[in-house]
Amino acid sequence: MQNKLDLLKLVLDASLPVQLVMLILICASIVSWLMIFDRLKVLRKTSKATKTFEQRFWNGGDLTKLYKSLTEQELAQGGVACIFHAGFREYLRLRDSAVSDPAEIVEGTRRAMRASLSREVDRLETNLSFLATTGSISPYIGLFGTVWGIMISFHALGSAKQATLQQVAPGISEALIATAMGLFAAIPAVVAYNKFATNVDRLESQFDDFIEEFSNIIQRQAAMAKR
Repeated sequence: MQNKLDLLKLVLDASLPVQLVMLILICASIVSWLMIFDRLKVLRKTSKATKTFEQRFWNGGDLTKLYKSLTEQELAQGGVACIFHAGFREYLRLRDSAVSDPAEIVEGTRRAMRASLSREVDRLETNLSFLATTGSISPYIGLFGTVWGIMISFHALGSAKQATLQQVAPGISEALIATAMGLFAAIPAVVAYNKFATNVDRLESQFDDFIEEFSNIIQRQAAMAKR
C-alpha cells in the first residue's frame, strides 16, 4: 500500500534553510491576501463613490451647493468627489481674488484637479508594488529552497554505501514543497495585481474624463463672469 502524503511531516522534517524559505513564503502569502482584501474593499468603495457622485454632478444642480454639500465622509471615500472638491475650491479662490483672466482661472483649477488626481491614483495603487514583487520573486525563493533541499539530499547519499530510491525520494519530496509554496504565494498575487492594475487604470481614465469635462464647465462659467 502506498504511503499517504503528509505535508506537515514533510515540512517539519525539512532542513532548517528549507524551513526558513517556507516560513518566508507563508508570511508573504498571508500578507498578500490581507492586501488583496484591502484593495478589493478600497477599489469597490471608490468605484461606487465615483458613480454616485457623477450622478449627482450631472443632474444639473448648482455646483456651489454641490461643493458645500460634500461631507468629510464622502471625501474620505475618494474618487471624483475629491477631484471636484479640489478643483472647485481653487476656482472659488481664484474667482474671488484679483485674477480676472478666464484662461488663468481654468488653468489654476486644472492644476488643482491634476494634483488631486495624482494623490487619488497613489492611494489606489497602495500595496500593488508588494503584490507585484511577491508574484515575481516567490517562485525563485521556492526554487532556492528546492535546490538547497535536493543538494542536501544528494550530499547525504554520498556517505551511503548503497543509494536507493527510498533514500532519495523523501528528501526530494521535502525540497519540492518549497517550490509548491512559492507558486501558492505567487499565483494569487499575480492575478490580483493584474486585476487591480486594470481597475486603477479604468478609474484613472474616468478621472481624466471628468477633469476635461469639468474644465470646460469652469471655462464657460469664467467667461460668463467676465462679461
